[in-house]
Amino acid sequence: MIDVANWLVGRRKLLAGAAAVAGAATSSSIFPIAQAVAQDRPVATAPATFVLVAGNGEGGWIYRRIANLLAKRGHQVFTPTLTGLGERSHLLSASINLTTHITDVVNVVQWEDLTDIVLCGHSYGGMVITGVAERIGERIASIVYLDALIPEDDQSTLDINPRKLADGIASPPPKATVLKVNDKDQAWVDAKCTPQPNGAASEKLKVTGAYQRIRKKVYVRAGGYPNQVFTKFYDRVRADPSWTVHVLPCGHDIMVDMPDELSDILVASV
Repeated sequence: MIDVANWLVGRRKLLAGAAAVAGAATSSSIFPIAQAVAQDRPVATAPATFVLVAGNGEGGWIYRRIANLLAKRGHQVFTPTLTGLGERSHLLSASINLTTHITDVVNVVQWEDLTDIVLCGHSYGGMVITGVAERIGERIASIVYLDALIPEDDQSTLDINPRKLADGIASPPPKATVLKVNDKDQAWVDAKCTPQPNGAASEKLKVTGAYQRIRKKVYVRAGGYPNQVFTKFYDRVRADPSWTVHVLPCGHDIMVDMPDELSDILVASV
């Protein structure tokens, strides 16, 4: 759908150096790379449809900058907030689980009659989009894991990243400083984040590998956020030629720290 031939030539040269450095990094280090996005913007020849899923404690608001940039390029953008979070935090209950959040996204796609979508999930959102692919993979043209979890069969978020949950029905999200969000946006991110439903972390997901059958698969690693869990996923998929990988020098909330560069990557994934 887009003409990126010339754009990719320069981009591959930049990313080759970035990938080499990222491959040498340990799980506890910050990827010491320069910005690996070409200055020339990829231009879409036809409008695309993006469905962007937020991570732990965050809502559709986290993608505000990305949504505006993509809309200005003529694309259609959906940023569904998962049940119990953000502007839907009044619906928080003990019954919310991973299936609830998968259904949130599936229903947006079905009720809006969306096809050939670019489906993007951030952090915990990787669990959600993997489950969405299991249910409506035929509607997904590209899947983008944005510093995100990629579960194997019968895994929960807690299986992948063990931690103690708070008592009650929800746990507080990590602070923006922990996620290495840029200084000027930390207060905004902390003010908008809400507790994450515990049931979403504990439910195991049935994975047949539907996401692997999607035509285009992309992983974007936040190079300024040292985390062995996400580094493991990045290392695994970058060894697979069916995946395209990127590293951006910023904190975990890439859509906040580097919206221009991320919007380029999303457009290129169409």
